[in-house]
Amino acid sequence: MPHNKRVLLINPWIYDFTACDFWLRPLGLLYLASIIRTHTNLEIDFLDFLDCSRLGSGFGFRSRRRSDGRASFYKEEVKKPDLFRHIPRKFSRYGWPLAQAEEFLKNLPPPEAVLLTCTMTYWYPGVQTAVELVRKIFGQVPVVLGGIYATLCPEHARRQSGAEVVVTGAGENIILPMIKEICGADSLRPGSDSVSFSGLDSLPFPAYDLYQDRSTVCLLTSKGCPLNCSYCASRLLFPGFEQRQPERVVSEILHFYGLGARHIAFYDDALLLNRQWHLSKILESIARFQIGLNFHTPNGLSPRAVDGELATLMRKAGFTSIFLSLESSDTDWLRQTGPKVEAADLERALDCLEKAGYRRHEISVYVLVGQPLQTGDQVRDSLKLVRQLGARPRLAYYSPVPGTRDYELLLEAGKLKTDSDPLVHNKLVFPYFWGSLSPEELEEIKRAGRQS
Repeated sequence: MPHNKRVLLINPWIYDFTACDFWLRPLGLLYLASIIRTHTNLEIDFLDFLDCSRLGSGFGFRSRRRSDGRASFYKEEVKKPDLFRHIPRKFSRYGWPLAQAEEFLKNLPPPEAVLLTCTMTYWYPGVQTAVELVRKIFGQVPVVLGGIYATLCPEHARRQSGAEVVVTGAGENIILPMIKEICGADSLRPGSDSVSFSGLDSLPFPAYDLYQDRSTVCLLTSKGCPLNCSYCASRLLFPGFEQRQPERVVSEILHFYGLGARHIAFYDDALLLNRQWHLSKILESIARFQIGLNFHTPNGLSPRAVDGELATLMRKAGFTSIFLSLESSDTDWLRQTGPKVEAADLERALDCLEKAGYRRHEISVYVLVGQPLQTGDQVRDSLKLVRQLGARPRLAYYSPVPGTRDYELLLEAGKLKTDSDPLVHNKLVFPYFWGSLSPEELEEIKRAGRQS
């Protein structure tokens, strides 16, 4: 009896100096899984090599899962890329052991196609390893790569990833024609030839039911950002700005709750924009259900948009991890890079959050370090301000993103080249390649950031 045609979706490993499961989920891949399930006759196999809750007992790994849903990764030290040989830090592969990944793949029926994603541009070695393993087990099956790495570094991805097809930008309106071409017209359900998606609300909910552990999910209530900060990739990845209907977001949150979700992280770049009719409406509805969800904001909230009403709503709805984005307290630097917030905005936001019941020392405030126009003193002054206000400073390491204004500055200064290996985008290597801070000064700043 012939097997149904299948497609395999893989979220590959992270290769880096350090990594933590900061509510990480391959949201784009999960949207594509839902589209495939809704509009095709294909069976789906899904492997997230970063999902360490599925690690076998024989590897001696005990996941250090925090009460807020964040967790640690299993890691295996690997040889550093030659580019990093002079950096005195260990380099590791984070996620499943290779042996477990190979065993899982061997037990799967051969797929018609393999879909891969990759988030950070400098995590592409994980893609290469995944493609090599797929080739070893399934031979010359078509491999399709999408995600942020493919979008920002398409030529490098075509040359180096091993994938036959590299998709740039959003994949929701590409995936069905691609499946028809690769898997045959009989793979699509009747009428699917004419399906197109006009925005986030037209998409089926991401397929979190593919996970065994569904306690932590992430979602988008919007795409893009109307600001144009010199260091940010948001406008490159989605040039416009789209916000979803609050009712649809609430339905999605309740759907996740029904699957077992208790921790929900917002991936929005501009979550608080138009908050009166957007986020406030969402939180008002969720607060009425009183179901005990915990919300998190790893991308950072703009302090400028936080007032007493919003802070109270956040508290009632279940926001338990608050991350605010200051970036810098230096007004001249802010004017050059994108004046989205000022120190006074942070002070006001912290006052409002404290009055709503949050403890200041539990609120994290991002301070950027490593941006080309920054000095060490600017970073130290910003850390000092956050501590004086009673909040918890958290260093956000700058990564040069191809296509941003900052990246162009680095090209003009000769510190990066148009064909530089994306590995040098790694947020931890700037003192060794193109940054204005020495490794010693960065270590001193990191120690200052850890001071209470």
